[in-house]
Formats: sequence, C-alpha cells, structure tokens
Amino acid sequence: MIEFVWIKFFLILPLPLLVYLLLPRACSTSGRALKVPFFQDLENLRQTSNGKSSNWLKLLAVIAWILLVCAAARPQWIGEPLSMPISGRDLLLAVDISGSMQAKDMEINRKPVDRLTMIKKVAGEFIERRQGDRIGLILFGTRAYLQAPLSLDRKTVNQLLQEALIGIAGEKTAIGDALGLAVKRLLQRPGERKVLILLTDGANTAGAIDPLKAAELAKEGKLSIYTIGVGADRMMVKSFFGNRLVNPSADLDEKTLQKIAELTGGRYFRAREKKDLEKIYALLDKLEPVLSEDQALRPIRELFFWPLSGALLLAFLLLLVRHKGTK
Repeated sequence: MIEFVWIKFFLILPLPLLVYLLLPRACSTSGRALKVPFFQDLENLRQTSNGKSSNWLKLLAVIAWILLVCAAARPQWIGEPLSMPISGRDLLLAVDISGSMQAKDMEINRKPVDRLTMIKKVAGEFIERRQGDRIGLILFGTRAYLQAPLSLDRKTVNQLLQEALIGIAGEKTAIGDALGLAVKRLLQRPGERKVLILLTDGANTAGAIDPLKAAELAKEGKLSIYTIGVGADRMMVKSFFGNRLVNPSADLDEKTLQKIAELTGGRYFRAREKKDLEKIYALLDKLEPVLSEDQALRPIRELFFWPLSGALLLAFLLLLVRHKGTK
C-alpha cells in the first residue's frame, strides 16, 4: 500500500489557482507600431488555431504541478509486516585455536579430522539456528582477539569462524585473557541477558589474566559462561613399537572449566566426539531458548522520485514548446 509521509503538502495544491485569481494581471503599456484595419480578424483566427494546443499546455502544467506536490509529500510503498524474533540476548563464542587443536581425534562422516574442524562444523550449525541473538566471536591461543563483534548477521559470524586457522593466535592457550576480553565486551552492552560459550581442549598456559579471576568479574556482571572441554579420552597411536593407547586430552583442565561455569551460573560440558558436541549445542538451545517477542517490521520503499521525474519531464516539454512558440 502507498502512504504519504508529509501529507500536509497537499494543502498547497490550489496555490497556482489562488495566484491566478488574486494577483493583478500584468498590463502592457506598449502600443501597436502599425494599425491594421483587419487586425481583429487575424487575432480571432490565431486564437481559433491555437485554442486546442493552449488547452493541452495548461493541462500539462496542472499535471506537472500535481506531480510535484505528490513528490514533496514523500510517497512510500509499505509492504506486508514481517515477523522478526528479537531475543535481546548477547551471545559470544570463544573458540580455542591453539596448536593442540590440530589433534585429529575427531571424526566427521567416519573420516578423521582435527578438533577445530569439528567445532567449525557443529558450532556453525548452532550459529545459524540462533535467529534473534546478537552473536560475536572470540578466537584465542597465546593471545585473545575479537574476530567478530556482536551482530545479528549470523552468516558473517559463521564465515569468520570457518576461516579461523590453528596457531594463528599462538601455540599456547590463554583462557583467562579470552574470558577477560569477553567480560569487557559484554559488560559494555546495555542488554540484560549475556552469555559466553567457551570451547577449549587444554589448560591456561598463557596470558596475563587468571581464569577464575575473570570468572568472578563475569559473575559480578551477571554474565553466564558455558564451558566445553573438547577432545577424545582414548586414541590409538602408531609408533615404532606398534599401536598404543594414549589420552589426547591429558592436558585438559576440567576442574578450572567446571569452576568457571559454577561461579557464573553456567554449566560445564565434555565433548569427546562430534555427537557429544551436537547434543551439547542442542541442550544449549533449550537452556538459552531463541523464542522471544516478535518484532513486526514492514519493508518501506521510497517512491518520491517517480512523480518528481514526471514533473521535471513535463516542465521540460512545456519550456520546449514555449521556446518554439516565441520564434
């Protein structure tokens, strides 16, 4: 449907008629240079031949004025209302990309993959489901940095996650710095519900901030932290003496991750394989539901340039005809 934003402009529609009726007409004081006995007959003939064209010109002028007023009233096309769920939740993902994430103790479609590849697969699907949340991404290794600020653009956040590379932030693991950065970013936000999901496969071996100290700050700021420990418990490794069973997650500091979750009102999860991580994210969907108040938005398209273009075109034609008539 079409609506006019500034409908009061239609009050000036009769302005040209008022000017025509109320203002005195300009009179010519110049006399004729030559008196012709049959001048009146010639004048009547000219008026008869130009009467129809004059009426058409007046009609075009009226249409041009109406189009100009319509453009000034700012017409808009208002589309059908679209329902958009807005949860108001700020959700940050902190993903470990340290050197240990290259351990190939995970499987996707029965093919061995490293831990980060598995996280990209499952976390990417989780991001796509979080319609209405403002999602951001923190990547950390020896250093922690904000890869994607909080945004409703889930597609871009997911793409930045898929482009993450192991070791680009250093080989060690700065869990405390990642938590500190998340707390700093989330506490600056005005929203009430703030959530951090931290995925790591190791212990805090770098950085300047103690993880538990960062968790206490998160608790004061009412920030919930869900921690996920990633890595298999058992793995067969080929060696010179044959196959042997090893624990690739021996460095995982589960006690600290559990304590961080408890302090902030979150939960700790253990992901030993892809199915475990999928179940964890499904549970997170229930713990932090997406459903919320729907905000109805109506798409708006500006249309003023159509009547404005028509008015300018008619004005150009009128000037062209008048110019030819004066020759």
